Amino acid sequence: MTKKHFETESIRTQTPTTPEREHSTPLYLTSSYTFDSAEQARALFANEIEGNVYSRYSNPTTDEFIEKMCKLEGAEMGVATASGMAAVFATFAALLSQGDHVIASRSLFGSSHQILSQILPRWGITFTYADTLETSRWEKLVQPNTKMLFLETPSNPGLDLVDLTWAGKFAKSHNLIFAVDNCFATPYLQKPIQFGADIVQHSATKFIDGQGRAIGGIIVGKKEYLQEIYFFARHSGPALSPFNSWLFSKSLETLPVRMERHCDNAEAIAHFLGNHEKVNFVKYPFHKDHPQRELAKKQMKRGGGIVCFEIAGGFEQAKIFIDNVQMISRSANLGDTRTIVTHPASTTHSKLNNEDREAVGITPGLIRIAAGLEHIDDIIADIEQALN
Repeated sequence: MTKKHFETESIRTQTPTTPEREHSTPLYLTSSYTFDSAEQARALFANEIEGNVYSRYSNPTTDEFIEKMCKLEGAEMGVATASGMAAVFATFAALLSQGDHVIASRSLFGSSHQILSQILPRWGITFTYADTLETSRWEKLVQPNTKMLFLETPSNPGLDLVDLTWAGKFAKSHNLIFAVDNCFATPYLQKPIQFGADIVQHSATKFIDGQGRAIGGIIVGKKEYLQEIYFFARHSGPALSPFNSWLFSKSLETLPVRMERHCDNAEAIAHFLGNHEKVNFVKYPFHKDHPQRELAKKQMKRGGGIVCFEIAGGFEQAKIFIDNVQMISRSANLGDTRTIVTHPASTTHSKLNNEDREAVGITPGLIRIAAGLEHIDDIIADIEQALN
């Protein structure tokens, strides 16, 4: 049979049916597994045969989620983790050693910044930020001990992009491990591996779950790197629970239709905000005023479900706007069925100093909206009354 389409793979990739002939994959809530004999147990622990030993190592429900994500991203192997940040940290911890250096895009999620700046230096691992808009200067950032290029595109919250084709060639020319946080785009809108990425990470908590129910993460990519990450995760223990794996795997079945609606709503929100007198600027990858719009169209299927804008009047007006929304949720999450508003400077990126925030465009008046699946007229009506 020819290769299936994304929508079909997300639905029809399932663990083998049991003798019960279930149509939907069952949930395997077990911590351990039995062995037919002492010899089988020995062979399993010696990795001479394949099979389940302990759910910290593997679980049929989690295996299905991993297999789906590998197919959707075009990856060879995957590891599921207890959170998105566990996926980011496991990638660093498994593949970097004392004395290594990382080049990272400056526009990153706040916790990724904390790992790079506060945690990895404890083990002698250093980093340098690269400006996403000035890739011509990246050559000067490469050091003899540089081992990894870590990017987030589109970035959180400023929606800056990195040219993945260029970055893939750059990483290959310097023999760097190329890792991409693909959380905002999801594999439905963007596949970094097609552009040369070795590793792709996700916070499954966001659009993959899509309903604000569960926390989890996943890492997929080349087998040579994922085997090392699996070894680290197996023994350090950031395992994803089978129940959350089941939720994520089921949610992937509706990812394409959900992302289309997220994108429709986000585009309409960006258009409305772009014409409002109380808005200084709006950023959305496919919006006409985004400086990297053509790049976004080159490497993304659509613009995604996140919009950010700067409200006139700075932090005080931002607080007034956020306090006055009536339907939209005030939360630090995103990727939910419910539209969410966040003030990054005082929440998700509050641990960055003023200089670091300003460098990536996180101004006091910047507001992030994660478009949900409600009717667009109701979302815009709430935004409009809050602005007014």
